Amino acid sequence: MDLLSSLVSLGGRLSTSDHASVVSINIFVALLCACIVIGHLLEENRWMNESITALAIGLCTGFIILLTTGGRSSHIMIFSEDLFFIYLLPPIIFNAGFQVKKKQFFRNFMTITLFGAVGTMISFLIISFGSIELFKKLDIGPLELGDYLAIGAIFSATDSVCTLQVLNQDETPLLYSLVFGEGVVNDATSVVLFNAIQNFDLVHIDTGIAFQVVGNFIYLFISSTLLGALTGLLSAYIIKKLYFGRHSTDREVAIMILMAYLSYMLAELLDLSGILTVFFCGIVMSHYTWHNVTESSRVTTKHAFATLSFIAELFIFLYVGMDALDIEKWKFVSSSPGKSISVSAILLGLVMVGRAAFVFPLSLLSNLFKKSRNEKIDFKQQVTIWWAGLMRGAVSMALAYNQFTRSGHTQLHGNAIMITSTITVVLFSTVVFGLMTKPLIRLLLPSHAKSSQNGGSEPSSPKSLLSPLLGNGQAPDFEEGSLIVTPRPPSLRMLLSTPTHTVHHYWRKFDDAFMRPVFGGRGFVPFVPGSPTERSVHGWP
Repeated sequence: MDLLSSLVSLGGRLSTSDHASVVSINIFVALLCACIVIGHLLEENRWMNESITALAIGLCTGFIILLTTGGRSSHIMIFSEDLFFIYLLPPIIFNAGFQVKKKQFFRNFMTITLFGAVGTMISFLIISFGSIELFKKLDIGPLELGDYLAIGAIFSATDSVCTLQVLNQDETPLLYSLVFGEGVVNDATSVVLFNAIQNFDLVHIDTGIAFQVVGNFIYLFISSTLLGALTGLLSAYIIKKLYFGRHSTDREVAIMILMAYLSYMLAELLDLSGILTVFFCGIVMSHYTWHNVTESSRVTTKHAFATLSFIAELFIFLYVGMDALDIEKWKFVSSSPGKSISVSAILLGLVMVGRAAFVFPLSLLSNLFKKSRNEKIDFKQQVTIWWAGLMRGAVSMALAYNQFTRSGHTQLHGNAIMITSTITVVLFSTVVFGLMTKPLIRLLLPSHAKSSQNGGSEPSSPKSLLSPLLGNGQAPDFEEGSLIVTPRPPSLRMLLSTPTHTVHHYWRKFDDAFMRPVFGGRGFVPFVPGSPTERSVHGWP
């Protein structure tokens, strides 16, 4: 009888727990819907964007939960690094690679790498050593060398979502590719630096350790890139040879999604950079795999990847807003609120100085190797790039939780100050800097200046839905549900304006001769009887 009663009570507890989880998920999904609706209504607002909208809704919801629970909690879900790095980050990074304009990205690849890798290292050093000197005067707690270096890695991770929402990829291709590309490489570099700090012995640090960290980063960068490219090529080869669209377009969509996710998880399994791997997997898939599937699958994958990325971004900002009011973290610093504010102010100052210390010098260095005036980064663009990297977001939050919490709880005074300071910096930079981004971009880059910058740029592959069917090389674009055909410049004009013997020229020759015949791509779409391709060729209705 006792056994039966204990089982009944256990079942009751489990059902109660399940019910609470269902209630939490319902509330969170409803909040995501509210973010989408309110974000749509505020789309034309001069100041607001969806990131700030999600943060504001998260803050309001957290405040309501605080009131209803009597000050015990401000969120309905517990932050998990696994949730962030395994489920939320991959679709965001993959869609970034899938939608990027490849020609513009690789044309500026050296500058992007210079900003994203070398620049992040400079920012990391300034923030780390600046915090060592300044935090000791505040006496915030027993932080070790590894903690200070981790702070440098945490606050070197940028979040340029607000700026990218304002910039137009077609109107400012150079600026967009630099901001966007640097953001991806920067996140990967910050995570690699953070992992290196945790893995290396920092008690006996010397020049050998420094060279080991640099060598480890170069190895991870190359290995992760190759793994992403190979996974993308494998998906292209499988779909080209088997052509799932003969039987089911669902299968080819499913294999694209699953192989993209597989590339990320393989990188994590092999201790590589999943961010770089899934990003380059997205680039390769958009160049080869996407052209091998049916027209309906192209539309489906394009919108599926964009939707998953959009929901993941909203989820992150919504949770960060709710978690900012978590009472458990703030009660540790309630006795010294001035100290927490001072730490946050110092970190913001170091972020701004560290950012300026590499953006302007490295821009001048990059300009020395650019012959065309349109390819050079002018001062207004440099200011925009500097501003775009001032915002901190979910990557910084996730790394801070990893370094300064134990078993999901903040137990030490110094750790609590660092967690609350990270939340303050993320909120302040996203809301205040984010609100000022749209007016600043309009001031620095007025519409007439935007449209004249670097005008010729290829449309991203996933938008070119009917390009294999066009005989004159026109590249279509989608705009508000209708197909708009944008003709390319005449061949003679392209020849006069673009040098023929460039890296891109030789890559195109190699791609046309060896890669696309094997892996498919534009102009090498599988020919299947009864397919839309055959009907267009023969003129069938």
